[in-house]
Amino acid sequence: MQAYLPILKNSQLFSGVSDDEILSMLSCLGARMKIFEKGDVIFHEGEYVSDILVMLKGEAHVQSIDYWGNRTILNRVAQGDMFLEAYCTPDAGALKLDVVAAQKSVVAFFDVRRVITTCSAACRFHAMVVQNLVFALSEKNRKLVAKLMHMSGRTTRAKLISYLSEEAKKHASGEFTIPFNRQQLADYLSVDRSAMSLELCKMRDSGMLEFEKNRFKLLLHSENQ
Repeated sequence: MQAYLPILKNSQLFSGVSDDEILSMLSCLGARMKIFEKGDVIFHEGEYVSDILVMLKGEAHVQSIDYWGNRTILNRVAQGDMFLEAYCTPDAGALKLDVVAAQKSVVAFFDVRRVITTCSAACRFHAMVVQNLVFALSEKNRKLVAKLMHMSGRTTRAKLISYLSEEAKKHASGEFTIPFNRQQLADYLSVDRSAMSLELCKMRDSGMLEFEKNRFKLLLHSENQ
């Protein structure tokens, strides 16, 4: 795991913790790694989570599939991201979603009981990790609120405008690249892919935006109707 030390240092879980401090904690936290190929299910619906997870390499999608096989992407997990921490509490119950590797991925597992229980030495950096975990949960709640705002749009266009506007704010620019392909974006916004693609073309033709694959440029002089 030492090879991924730069990723861990830049992750939410170990923010503010030095390289040497992280290395000294790995054994204390019961750290271990697993490798997943593209398409592998990292966690299945119905499983229980007892570890804090950090994506060391690759990407995964947190998703749900209904009775008829329709997929909804709830979240994207990128390199350095922590995920499923909300399901580590004793009363969280079984997962109601799947986590699938979108590409070959390496995931670090940390025993949640060891993470939230400081060692006998009560080391400063362990306390920082617990604090970082609380902050990460707060940030996840903010992201959930943002997704709910996108989903509250009554039309496909309204959902697209909400999502693309949020991406523009995140990048502090009207030009940006989104982390989804067309199907993944449709699944994330819970809309039909064909209808979404048609709406994007209408928005482009009306001068609202330009796009090529997952690269977008929003135009201020457009009609927003």
